[in-house]
Amino acid sequence: MFSPTIQRLIEDKAGAFLIPASRIACVQADNPLYHAFLVLTKDHYAKIPVLDHQQRVVGLLSLSMITDKMLKNTEISTEPLNQLTVQTVMQTHFATINFAQTTLEAQLHLLINNAFLPVVNDRGVFQGLLTRREWIKTFNYIAHTFDNKYQVKEMAANLE
Repeated sequence: MFSPTIQRLIEDKAGAFLIPASRIACVQADNPLYHAFLVLTKDHYAKIPVLDHQQRVVGLLSLSMITDKMLKNTEISTEPLNQLTVQTVMQTHFATINFAQTTLEAQLHLLINNAFLPVVNDRGVFQGLLTRREWIKTFNYIAHTFDNKYQVKEMAANLE
């Protein structure tokens, strides 16, 4: 559990955690894999959210998932990318968070093993991404501003 003082400092920056959906490259589950390949390579992303037509996150797609379908025994071919859709190769087991239902501590624990987490609202609609990078920036902020806002007093050891 976070100390209340640290919690307040984190909450000062909480609004900066979310990268809004409007700034995130996404693909639709029924898009051709070729389209997703272009999006990932053009925007230089390693992994992106996959949405359905109601803007709900239904998967995650990485460049390595796509290139795996391109590899043949002795060559690389883009031909399978025209025949397959995103939903045939996307990752379907992944964590999402809802800010109203997820504590800051739970978010941090999930980010240990995930570079980002899709953020959804109560209806499951994609709102944006929470990234490990934004959390690290917050801890940097705390490390540099804590003494400006709080005076720390070392507690004496419990002597018996």
